[in-house]
Amino acid sequence: MDFNIGKVKFSSKKTVIIAEAGVNHLGRMDYAEELIKTAKRAGADIIKFQTYKAKNLTIRDAPRFWNWEGERDDKGSQYDSYSILDSFGRKEYEKLFSLCEQYGIEFLSTPFDNESAKMLVDIGMKGFKIASGDITNIPFIRYIGSLKLPVLLSTGASTIDEIRNAVEVIEENGCTNIGIMQCTLCYPTEPENANLNAIKHIASEFKKHLIGLSDHTLGTIIPAASILYGVSFIEKHYTFDKTLPDSADHWLSLDEKKLSQLVEYVRILEKSLGESHKQKMPCETDTHKFARRSLVSQKNLRKGHILTQNDLTCKRPGTGLPPAYYDRFIGRKTKRDIPEDTLLKISDIE
Repeated sequence: MDFNIGKVKFSSKKTVIIAEAGVNHLGRMDYAEELIKTAKRAGADIIKFQTYKAKNLTIRDAPRFWNWEGERDDKGSQYDSYSILDSFGRKEYEKLFSLCEQYGIEFLSTPFDNESAKMLVDIGMKGFKIASGDITNIPFIRYIGSLKLPVLLSTGASTIDEIRNAVEVIEENGCTNIGIMQCTLCYPTEPENANLNAIKHIASEFKKHLIGLSDHTLGTIIPAASILYGVSFIEKHYTFDKTLPDSADHWLSLDEKKLSQLVEYVRILEKSLGESHKQKMPCETDTHKFARRSLVSQKNLRKGHILTQNDLTCKRPGTGLPPAYYDRFIGRKTKRDIPEDTLLKISDIE
């Protein structure tokens, strides 16, 4: 089922690239503008932020689920990390929305509570991303569904039954435009844990929904390869400077050069997919003629000669009788003198 988020069309024809900026702006609007500008320049269709307040997201001593040397306090909690990065309010998000319009890239942000979701809709956001951690947060996803905007649902650390339940809740509350993303919720995800085959499983279970990938592997190989599994959109963490402090996302994100590379690979792979059935391609017309073989006389043959295997061979080009005619010529009498190395015709035999 095709749908739009703002000016961006989600369909099976062109893969949407989402630059996941998260809170890599570090609470600075100049950094946020740089993220927006460079993501657009790299070829992203959407730049996605995250909207939360630490006090609404986590208790104060919730353990971190990532290991990053750049934390201010390496023994701190989730609350300690998130509270450093949650300074943006409505005014700042209005500015982000305006900057995205200015640079021609669609604005998106993942809300982590109802208040944030409502604020984002009020400023003009045209769709939602639900984070993997909220796939079982039924009251929240019920509210998101009720807003009736397209939803991208991430599925890290979930089962197919949990995905099905979340999709049903979203649909029951008024939203039918849902994209479901295969995701492995490990930071970073090692290649052996990417589980791209799960894309096919999800697609088989949710045939009326588009399927995407939210990727946490390092580099561009695995997200680009997901094109071969039929994804319609790819989300990848993004920063303009991988050496920046405070956010654990910087070091595992793509920078502008690598995001450009991912976009390039995806566009090439899209072209390479072709049709869903095997056929001769237009570019193969000449090779079809000249690289195949035809039935050829192996020696000079006199008129009236009874043909044997020693008289025939198969050589290029393929513009004569195909080798499938070989057996039909054995034991037949020639109707004319035939020089060696001649493309044979049906009219050459009685």
